[in-house]
Amino acid sequence: MKFRPQFLEDFAVAGTIQDYVVSMLCGLDGCVMTPQNAASWGFFNTSSNQWNIDILKGAGFPLHLLPKCVSSGGVAGHTCSEWHGIPAGTPVGAALGDFQCSVYSCMSARTDAGLNSWFVPLALTVLNISTSSQLTYAMPADFRPPDSPQPTSPISYFPYFEDTYLAVAASLNGGNVLATFVEMLAAWMRDLGADPSESCLYQKLIHCALNQATSDLQVSPTILGERHNPLCLGQVTNISPSNLSLGNVTRALCRGILKNIFTMMSADHLQHAGVTKIVGSGSAIARNEILRQEVEKAFSQPVIYGQNADSAVGVAMVFCDRS
Repeated sequence: MKFRPQFLEDFAVAGTIQDYVVSMLCGLDGCVMTPQNAASWGFFNTSSNQWNIDILKGAGFPLHLLPKCVSSGGVAGHTCSEWHGIPAGTPVGAALGDFQCSVYSCMSARTDAGLNSWFVPLALTVLNISTSSQLTYAMPADFRPPDSPQPTSPISYFPYFEDTYLAVAASLNGGNVLATFVEMLAAWMRDLGADPSESCLYQKLIHCALNQATSDLQVSPTILGERHNPLCLGQVTNISPSNLSLGNVTRALCRGILKNIFTMMSADHLQHAGVTKIVGSGSAIARNEILRQEVEKAFSQPVIYGQNADSAVGVAMVFCDRS
C-alpha cells in the first residue's frame, strides 16, 4: 500500500488459503473467515471479534481487503455446483484453525466433555509432540485474554469455540530435535565410513535408552529457540565420563524435550487450572516409548494415549456436533 499501491488494484479481498478454497466451493464474491484464522493475522481483536479498524486505518491499511468474520463452527455458504460427488447446495463450514481442530479431535467419550460436547473439558490437557510440541487446555468460559500482546510470555491464548480460549504453550522444539540428533549421528557415521539408515538408528537409540532407566546428563534441547525467547539455544551440561553412552544421551534428550515444555507451562500452573488428566498425542509420542516414559514421569496426572491429534478428524467432529 505504501510502496506499490498499484499491486493491490487487481484484488478485492484477502484471506487464508483455506478461506480461498471455501470461497471457490461456494462461489462467493468475497471471503468469510473465522476468528481462529483471523487471530493468526495479528490485527484482530478476539474479545470483540472485530478487526482493529482504527489502528489499521491509522496505519494506512487497505481496509476494503479485510474479509467478513463469522463464528468458528459457522457456515460460510453452500456448494455452487456438484464437486467430487458432493451435490450442489451442500452447506460448507467456514475454515477453522489447524491447531484448534487438532485439539478438538483429542476429545474422548462425550463424558469427557463436561457441560456439553463442544468443549475440551477444563480438567483435560492435550500434550502433542510431533515435529514441534504443544501443551494446551481450555480456559473457563468467562476468560478473556490480556488487551495487549505479551511477547515474552511462553503461554498464548488461542480463540477456540463458542467465544472460549485455549491456553497454549507452543514449543518450536519437539520431534524435530530427535530427528536432528539422528541426522547428526548418521552424518558422523558416514564420515567414519559407515552408512546406516536413519530409521535403523532411531530404533537402536530407543533400544539403548530402554536399558538406561535414568540419566544425570542434562540436555536443554531448544536448538531452534522459542517464540518467547528466540536467542535461547540448546545446551548439554553435567557431562561426565559415565553418562556419555547412547542410552544416556537419548534418555536425557527425551527428558529435556518434556522439561522444556514444562518450563513453559509448569506443573503448578496445570494444578492451579484444575487439570486431572493428560491426553498424549502426536507421531513422536506414538513412535517413541522413551518419550512416553518421560511424559509419565513428568506429570502427576494420569496420561492416556491412542487419540492422535488430527485436524481433519477434528473439523469433521466440529460440524457433526453442530448439525
